[in-house]
Amino acid sequence: QVQLVESGGGLVQAGGSLRLSCAASRSTFSFNTIGWYRQAPGKQREAVATISSGGSTNYADSVKGRFTISGDNAKNTVHLQMNSLKPEDTAVYSCNAILNRFGVVYDYWGQGTQVTVSS
Repeated sequence: QVQLVESGGGLVQAGGSLRLSCAASRSTFSFNTIGWYRQAPGKQREAVATISSGGSTNYADSVKGRFTISGDNAKNTVHLQMNSLKPEDTAVYSCNAILNRFGVVYDYWGQGTQVTVSS
C-alpha cells in the first residue's frame, strides 16, 4: 500500500512563499508521475504541477513562473515551492502519484494540506 503524506501548508500573506512537501512510502522513481492538485471551495480540482520519473515538469498557466515542482529522490519526497502567492491560490493542495504497472494504472492521493493566502 502506497502512502503519500503532505506537509507545509499554512496561512501566508499575499506575496509570500510556502513550500509543500509530499513524502511517499516508496521510491519516487517508481511512479510514472507525481503531481500537486488543488481544490478551492466551490470549485473543481485542478492540476497545479506535475513531474515525471524522467524529470519533465508541467505547470498550470496560473502558476507558471511562481511555482516550482522538484523531486528529492533520496528522501522519496516531492516539493512544491510556491512564491508570489495570491489570494486565488487559496485551496486544499493534494499530492497525487500515478503508477503504471503492466498496463494497470494505480492512482494514489494524499490527505491534502490547506493553503490560505490573505490579501
